[in-house]
Amino acid sequence: MATPHEEHRRLGPRQVNFAIITVSTSRHRLQTEGKPYTDESGDLASSIIKGAGHNVALRLVVGDDESMIRRALDSLIHRPDVDVIVTIGGTGLAKTDVTIEAVRSILEKEIEGFGELFRYVSYSRVGAGAILSRATAGIANGKLIIALPGSPDGVRTGLELIMGEIPHILYVARG
Repeated sequence: MATPHEEHRRLGPRQVNFAIITVSTSRHRLQTEGKPYTDESGDLASSIIKGAGHNVALRLVVGDDESMIRRALDSLIHRPDVDVIVTIGGTGLAKTDVTIEAVRSILEKEIEGFGELFRYVSYSRVGAGAILSRATAGIANGKLIIALPGSPDGVRTGLELIMGEIPHILYVARG
């Protein structure tokens, strides 16, 4: 007999639609000016998501501005074609790192264990500096929001940790 955890994972959606928000003032400025820019971490997230059999419905670039981030999140949690939102960047301790404040302002439920596990795994890779990350995840309007650091390693670590649990999380959150 399957455990409730296994049953929830089995009953959850097999393929989901992601939105990726890269939080970067410099990239946002370049985008606004119509100039080329790179987004290595956003590209990596897209590759991991697609490699897991999911869809990337859209990608956005916003500045390190709490109101701008919150508006983007609020718009996305009301879109029927988005199940999971991944933010990349702005999770540190600098004055301009306001992604976590924006994310927490709209979460209905925070998944504290994600941040705890993220920092635990990061500790084995980068040492005590892992405590500076405020990576988190949670639920808003039946959508999973995952807030990851801007580094490619942080994106890879976070997505590797949560990808297999997404069907379970969405099943319970929509429950």
